[in-house]
Amino acid sequence: MAGPAKRVLVVDDGTTIRLFHRTILERAGFEVEEAINGVEGIERALTGRFDLVLVDINMPQMDGYTMLNRMRARPELRDIPAVTISTEAAPLDEELALAAGANLYIVKPADPEALVAAARLMTGRAA
Repeated sequence: MAGPAKRVLVVDDGTTIRLFHRTILERAGFEVEEAINGVEGIERALTGRFDLVLVDINMPQMDGYTMLNRMRARPELRDIPAVTISTEAAPLDEELALAAGANLYIVKPADPEALVAAARLMTGRAA
């Protein structure tokens, strides 16, 4: 018996990318909300109950590294799994994201099957 749908917050300044991730995850049975930058991402994370946050790195107002650091500093957000999805592909970028609090690093464009697998893994949701 399946429980309630897992909730994912997609934080990315790109409208097309947010829609792409939303479509993939909703087809896989997740509920998805969106935020356009790290500031809005923190605000949404504080007002909603999310099982996973997908975070872009390069965003205006607050980048993904800063958002992750702030999430990890707040007790109510500390334990939400976070996956960074970025165009930055250098090993240092992944190291910085993991050091900031990401649980997983994916390079854009995210393969739809890999994205769903990562979301299921991070939320403990069966296939």
